Amino acid sequence: GRGAMMAASPSAAGGFTASGLSVRKSEEIADLIDLFSKTQYRAKEVTPRVEAIEKRCLELFARDYKYSVIQNTNGEVCGHYPRQIVFLEYECTDVERDRFESTVQISKLQDLVNRSKLARCRGRFVCPVILYNGKHICRSSTLAGWGELYGRTGYNYIFSGGSDDTWTESEAVPEDDSAVRNGDSQLFDKVRGHDIKLLRYLSVRYICDLMVENKKVKFGLNVTSSEKVDKAQRYADFTLLSVPYPGCEFFKDYKDRDYTAEGLVFNWNQDYVDAPLTIPVCFTQNLNIDWTQYQSWDLVEQTQNYLKLLLHIINSDDESGLLVHCISGWDRTPLFVSLLRISLWADGAVHASLEPAEILYLTIAYDWFLFGHMLPDRLSKGEEIFFFCFNFLKHIVSEKFSAVKKQRRKNSHFKDGDFTVEDLCQLSKDRGSVTSLSSDFSLITEEVGAASSLTNDTVDLFSSQPQASSWRKGPTSSPQMVVWNKQNPLDEQLSHPLNEARSSSSSSSNQSEHAVTRTGSSPCPFPSERQARLEAVREVFLAAYSSTVGLKSSAPSPSGAITGLLEQFARGVGLRGTNAIV
Repeated sequence: GRGAMMAASPSAAGGFTASGLSVRKSEEIADLIDLFSKTQYRAKEVTPRVEAIEKRCLELFARDYKYSVIQNTNGEVCGHYPRQIVFLEYECTDVERDRFESTVQISKLQDLVNRSKLARCRGRFVCPVILYNGKHICRSSTLAGWGELYGRTGYNYIFSGGSDDTWTESEAVPEDDSAVRNGDSQLFDKVRGHDIKLLRYLSVRYICDLMVENKKVKFGLNVTSSEKVDKAQRYADFTLLSVPYPGCEFFKDYKDRDYTAEGLVFNWNQDYVDAPLTIPVCFTQNLNIDWTQYQSWDLVEQTQNYLKLLLHIINSDDESGLLVHCISGWDRTPLFVSLLRISLWADGAVHASLEPAEILYLTIAYDWFLFGHMLPDRLSKGEEIFFFCFNFLKHIVSEKFSAVKKQRRKNSHFKDGDFTVEDLCQLSKDRGSVTSLSSDFSLITEEVGAASSLTNDTVDLFSSQPQASSWRKGPTSSPQMVVWNKQNPLDEQLSHPLNEARSSSSSSSNQSEHAVTRTGSSPCPFPSERQARLEAVREVFLAAYSSTVGLKSSAPSPSGAITGLLEQFARGVGLRGTNAIV
């Protein structure tokens, strides 16, 4: 049975011993994945097993945080959000508690949530999920378009308890929609106004939109919209980033290539793909990433670069939070929320007291299961974005993803006077990368900044919030934007300087990369603490996943990729024999 199989798991990576306790925790993960793979969570039909999962999540949050609860008891606010939504206020251990003491009153927050839910697709309102240095990282779906808004403000939606999992023809708007459209800007003003109040109340400034389309059209209706195409520019005060990332259908290709993301490139030329990559210049300058190349990146590089960008955003502003969303907010959104949570945990920056099996449990149960990811449906279609997320941890072990660059980690095992191996590694890496390049964006900043659809005069609506003054812009300035797109009118006039810059930069940056690896790898045989922690999480996951869902090879004889994964499972489970290929 599974019990015997799990006996040696997880490995002792990073000093996490294979005690009886950790075996039990690994079994807990396997039970969770097993339930998740067979059950679609719905807030209004909760079984005792799901109640136990909810309770466990609250216990794990409580280890490190003081929190309040946003009530969603029978799913009346949202049918596929947790029944008890955790609002993290501050870290329990925080001696400077006053600095991060929450200014948010839970009753006011609950009221804003109730009012703003209609603004977003499927009622999936802006919800704070990670607290990092006093800032909220939030998730949601995209904005509802007028088609969905009218479909859902109607009788059916109000009285069905928000059971809007599927769109039916009957929800489409009546034929004569001109009358409807005339009223829609008032309705939008109202519901989007509530949405904006909620974002402000949570001090969110940055909105990262992962959609590859500007609007999603079903039955010829604009079912969903997004902040970037809001005609009335209601979202002008936020810094909007359009970072298009493939939807869950693309992950069938990942599975069909025997779970290999390397070399898998999304086809950006499909008709429905019309969202450009748009990032404020301030964020493109420090990352040493050539964003003009985004359409040629494979899934590994694209996911790495987007994660680096998100980490950079939350580290660049001491006051403001971040919202991440896709369309429904239950595939791509939990992918990035989960990667952020685990990455920050590996640095000791969030959930500092949780073990690998515990952070894994929390993120699977809360970020994926209780927020409505449809795992049974996705598995039946081979869209394995959930598996991709945790298998991807091997690609973010490098210190480049560390949020805690210079200060010592909270849970470091060394006294202050000692150098850690990591410090020495970092020193030698820094010496090796003297040749690192500044980015090439100065060339295109001015022209593209002017052309950007998001550049507009910032209207100052923050006067009531003193803490906003630190980033308040003058009446005419707004963040400069760089826009890349498949049909960018600027391509021709820019092609010459850009290509030159690109070819020269890529050759020299390759050299600098090699210099880093050479000097970085030789004196550092030991994995960093970050790496050990991430590998421990991934091993527990692989063992639990292979003993429950299993990996399904697309070919009759599985490729080396799957065999390699199975060897890693075997390491996690301490067994060579496994029949996980179905």
